[in-house]
Amino acid sequence: MSSTVSIVLIGVAVLFILGIKFLSSPKTARVGNLIAAAGMLIGLIILCKPDGANIWSQGWTFNYTLIAIGILVGLAIGALGAYSVKMTAMPQMVALFNGLGGGAAALVASLEFIHRASPAKMAGTLPPGEPTAALTIPMLFATLIGSLSFSGSIIAYLKLEGKFEKPMTFPGQNFLNGLILLAIIGLCGWLTFNATGGDAVTAFIVMFSLALFFGIAMVMPIGGADMPVVISLLNSFTGLAVAADGFAINNTAMIVAGTLVGSSGTLLTLLMCKAMNRPVTNVLFGAFGSGGSGKAGAGGVAGTVKPIQADEAAVLLAYAQRVVVVPGYGMAVAQAQHQVRELSEELGKRGVEVQFAIHPVAGRMPGHMNVLLAEANVPYDQLIEMEQINPSMDRVDVCLVIGANDVVNPAAREDKSSPIYGMPIIDADRCKSTIVMKRSMAAGFAGIENHLFYKDNTRMLFGDAKASLNALVAAVKAN
Repeated sequence: MSSTVSIVLIGVAVLFILGIKFLSSPKTARVGNLIAAAGMLIGLIILCKPDGANIWSQGWTFNYTLIAIGILVGLAIGALGAYSVKMTAMPQMVALFNGLGGGAAALVASLEFIHRASPAKMAGTLPPGEPTAALTIPMLFATLIGSLSFSGSIIAYLKLEGKFEKPMTFPGQNFLNGLILLAIIGLCGWLTFNATGGDAVTAFIVMFSLALFFGIAMVMPIGGADMPVVISLLNSFTGLAVAADGFAINNTAMIVAGTLVGSSGTLLTLLMCKAMNRPVTNVLFGAFGSGGSGKAGAGGVAGTVKPIQADEAAVLLAYAQRVVVVPGYGMAVAQAQHQVRELSEELGKRGVEVQFAIHPVAGRMPGHMNVLLAEANVPYDQLIEMEQINPSMDRVDVCLVIGANDVVNPAAREDKSSPIYGMPIIDADRCKSTIVMKRSMAAGFAGIENHLFYKDNTRMLFGDAKASLNALVAAVKAN
């Protein structure tokens, strides 16, 4: 590989790192995306062959044509998806895009393996002789992890779409999954030392098929409430598969990009599990969300539900000194983020201090609420993380909970038998007054009863979030 290409690839790696850095804030996220995309484009232009030779020195105009076609098709599909998808379906799009990335990584590794494993196809195109373990292991790893990520992400997409939110379990399921995984590992072990010939190709296809099935079997038992964690974990798998591809075809840019995605996805997964006070193993094997009747009053919750009308709620808000808004998935479903911003501005005109309490796992993907509120031009300095705002919640006059459920459920502190016991929550129940906006008394994504609804200082404002917020805005203006 020429020194010029090496220097350019270092620059590509820097662009990827800067892109990740800028994605840490909504203010710079768009710039971060553009920087990372620029790095990817440069990486495509200087794409390297498996032997490390730059395509410029080969005169492969046909490859330029394929690359151009791929870029244009990808841009068209990505732009169409980004502009047409609703904000409520953003997690589904993330799951699909992640799955496609894993599938692409698996295909690259698969074609590379089959190409090397077939002696008739090796002549004149690849170095002679049997592929070494140093090449075979990355190809097998990328195929296994990439295909698992692809099929698992498709199931995660379907669960987020509501096709089958509940865990699908049966006796002996983990044992069966363990046998499948052992079979996959056994085939990979055999292929590591038998990487050429027709038997190797057949064994590889069987391994590929089992990996695809294992991705389905791994995600199906997991409840819909845990899909954000699953998507994050599968995203890290996709990154690792891409990095392994980089080792297999000697592409430094892929190694750097895949490692960044793999490490950041793993870190995000662990942080989300910490935010729910649950280990990753519990997410993967606990079938969380399979219980819960979703009926009001279930589980013997003490207290009664006290409804409130929009004009009464408006009086509490208009004459408060400090208001904290807790957004949740219900706000996303109603697409009410713009009405939330309008209410915030109206209260601000009256001298009310308004803040937004953001839980790490509110919504159906990391940063879901941040994205929605940023879209509505809510000032970012009004968005406060859970750890920062909880110590002062007892000094909040009114807490307005919009479509959030499990992330404000006091059962996480009060009920040791609750599946969310120990999960850090936003302490909405400790405010002087709490107004919960919901369509009905239905249980949240975790499928358990919310103790907040029955607290003495809680009032329930039933109805569509957008319609209720419009009524609140009008009532605040009239006061």
